[in-house]
Amino acid sequence: MKQMYLHRSSSGQAPLIKRAYDKKFRASPAYRAALPDMMEVAHEAIQGAQVPIQQVGIHNFKLPLKYRTKAGKTMVLETSVTGTVSLEADLKGINMSRIMRSFYEHKDGITTGEWMGKILKSYLRNVDSKDARLKIVFSYPMIRESLRSGLKGYQFYNVAFEGVMTRDGVYRRFIHFDFVYSSACPCSAELSEHARDHRGAYTVPHSQRSKARITLEEVAGKKIWIEDVHALCLRALQTETQVMVKREDEQAFAELNGAYLKFVEDAARLLYKEFDGEKRIKDFRIACSHLESLHSHDAVSVICKGVKGGFTADFMDFGLLVC
Repeated sequence: MKQMYLHRSSSGQAPLIKRAYDKKFRASPAYRAALPDMMEVAHEAIQGAQVPIQQVGIHNFKLPLKYRTKAGKTMVLETSVTGTVSLEADLKGINMSRIMRSFYEHKDGITTGEWMGKILKSYLRNVDSKDARLKIVFSYPMIRESLRSGLKGYQFYNVAFEGVMTRDGVYRRFIHFDFVYSSACPCSAELSEHARDHRGAYTVPHSQRSKARITLEEVAGKKIWIEDVHALCLRALQTETQVMVKREDEQAFAELNGAYLKFVEDAARLLYKEFDGEKRIKDFRIACSHLESLHSHDAVSVICKGVKGGFTADFMDFGLLVC
């Protein structure tokens, strides 16, 4: 019978290599110092083109982080973290675990743009890199009250904080916020009223669940709360989807949609007006998607503030706006 390397053969021969995990072993400082380190390999070990890599790191590692509400309360939310750094042409790779360790060193702090800046500086030092980027994604709960009955329930908002530290020492902070709303079609409403007026036909104008994704850059030294971003969206569009409803709330929502008819072009311009007037926001981009109930396709729009060297209207990932 053939000799096996890792498993006992059918004839009963013991494997050439013994496999066992020693639970009692403890790594001493000298042992750890002697461990091979891929960061110390010669340049010849670099495979492919010996060129810089703009981003390399880790995506979607989870941990609970603390967030402070505008009202001063603290919440702990499950958070997905993406952290990347640049890699110089003469280095084979980075120590990925150092990014995570940098994060855990600050895990008990309150999650803010300034807090993210400290982490970026920390893991730039730890991995000897020039540029760093950090993005944290979480679901932010807010109590929302129904339109007429007084019922209350939690609405959850997809939010992301992003920080970028460049090699010239500039730190930029971004907020991404998703707002889900109802959009009733002005054209369908007009045609429905025409049918009722001229032929006595009962009709239901079409409307659809819609989403706006706001990406904004904060003015340096200024803070805008998640609640503030939500308030700007609500003031612009009015027809946020509801959490808890009774019959009077459903009726009120139908009236609300009738009062605030909007095409996707209207939604983009309404949001632009509100965000352009907020002095704590340096720049923004807004992408809207109306998930058509009339058509088999969606209606979309993108608008940006128009800051020189800032955001451009190059958003094309409308599939991410399905809600």
